[in-house]
Amino acid sequence: MVSGFCFGVQIKSMPASLFLSSGNLIADRRYDFGRDLQLRGDLAAAADLMMQAAELEPGFASAWFALGDLREQMGQRDDAVNAYLRARDADPDDRHGAKLRLMRLGVEDLSAMPPGYVRALFDQYAPRFDKTLVNDLDYRGPAVLLKAVLAARHAAKLPAHFKRAIDLGCGTGLVAREFGSLADEFIGVDLSSGMIERARDTGLYARLDVMDMLQGLQAESDASANLVIAADAFVYVPELDALLVETARVLTPQGLLAFTVETHVGKGVILGPGLRYAHGEAYLRKAIADAGLTLCEITAVSTRIEANEPVPGLVVTASKA
Repeated sequence: MVSGFCFGVQIKSMPASLFLSSGNLIADRRYDFGRDLQLRGDLAAAADLMMQAAELEPGFASAWFALGDLREQMGQRDDAVNAYLRARDADPDDRHGAKLRLMRLGVEDLSAMPPGYVRALFDQYAPRFDKTLVNDLDYRGPAVLLKAVLAARHAAKLPAHFKRAIDLGCGTGLVAREFGSLADEFIGVDLSSGMIERARDTGLYARLDVMDMLQGLQAESDASANLVIAADAFVYVPELDALLVETARVLTPQGLLAFTVETHVGKGVILGPGLRYAHGEAYLRKAIADAGLTLCEITAVSTRIEANEPVPGLVVTASKA
């Protein structure tokens, strides 16, 4: 997630409630008034107030980002691009995710998400993560993975029990809750400290590390895990090659990798409309083979609903020979 961050809550984008004060009370108030007008549907008036706020404080990242969003909604692409560029420049951590908007508009090439954006996104959502994901989005990623893991072990005539499991992008611990009886020890890795604190409250993890997924795997010894699992965490990583190579190193012989992703009908990797990466099936097959893993099964499945429609996805299992 790049950083491999949190459990894949696939939230559409950084919520408009993220606010980084300009330090100027007048500018902040104009931002607030602009947000109110935006919520009422008066986009033009809202954009005017956001511009005023940004002009008062040129380093006001929240105002520039909100202005870019408004211009984009109004079909003013060039003005939106300029505002997003100003937002990105005003906040080196890019906590609003202006880079993603620029990628979606074709201004920047596809690349890793800013870690600051991911961290801010999930830190902000941590208190209400489970409710939003499960109740509002009908999320069922852990259950989908459990079914896939059981099927893979049955096909291989191996027991569905693991001495040591690594939960990449563990979030609040939804995967550990689902898999708790199948693993003697769970290690959780997540970029968001807010998510890690929620996972710690479950009491299900032997260790929890605040770091991205690749760093988490690199910190593990060779052949030290029987199961590596990632529930919708890979949707925040464009190129999975390095993660898969490290997973192959960390897995024991006959160890299992299981993950879910969003997908698309084309080739390679794209940034989807929800500002998450979608991986083509052919890309996944090649990346798994190149990492020295053996594909067990790749199955079409949707783990959540967005805009009242199932989000196209895949559940993948692969083993180490």
